Amino acid sequence: MSRSVIIIAALVAAALIAVTAVLLATLGHHRIGHGLKRRFGPEYERLVTRHEGDTEAADRELGERLKQHGSVRERPLSPASREQYAAQWAGIQKRFVDSPQEAVAEADALLARLTADRGFPADGPFEERLAALSVHHAQHVDGYRGLHGAARGRGSTEENRRAMTGAGELFDALVAEQPADSGRHRPQRHHARGGGPR
Repeated sequence: MSRSVIIIAALVAAALIAVTAVLLATLGHHRIGHGLKRRFGPEYERLVTRHEGDTEAADRELGERLKQHGSVRERPLSPASREQYAAQWAGIQKRFVDSPQEAVAEADALLARLTADRGFPADGPFEERLAALSVHHAQHVDGYRGLHGAARGRGSTEENRRAMTGAGELFDALVAEQPADSGRHRPQRHHARGGGPR
């Protein structure tokens, strides 16, 4: 074999190795991104939109959340605590009819206490708590985000009602019976009659 044939063969082999490496990296990133999309659902889509369609930026941010908050272990609530939280939430829902803005603010404060009791970060900025919650309750954090925003602004009654309803999904998930519990007791949900948020 001539020297030029050997050089060409070596260059072709190097090019094939480089192309294969790029394809494997792309497939690996796609698989990781798809797993994050499946795990985080609407939160993933929200971040892609926030990053103007840059899925890699969204993947990096969610990967960082997993690293920081993936080890959070949710503490179970006692049956008495669950009942107390359920009663407080029901009271807030009843007050919503007469005082929507105040009820939203109370619901925001109650969810902050509940998330802390369940073991999520209590100190620091709201976004840090939300990031930790998104790792464990990704399907419900947008409702909490809406409630927190509504508690700081003067939204319409309808906007406040939607915020309460969305946050209620996270509330339900956090007060639900945990596997560590005895399994004998589940809180009774009290819904406001008439014009309440639910």
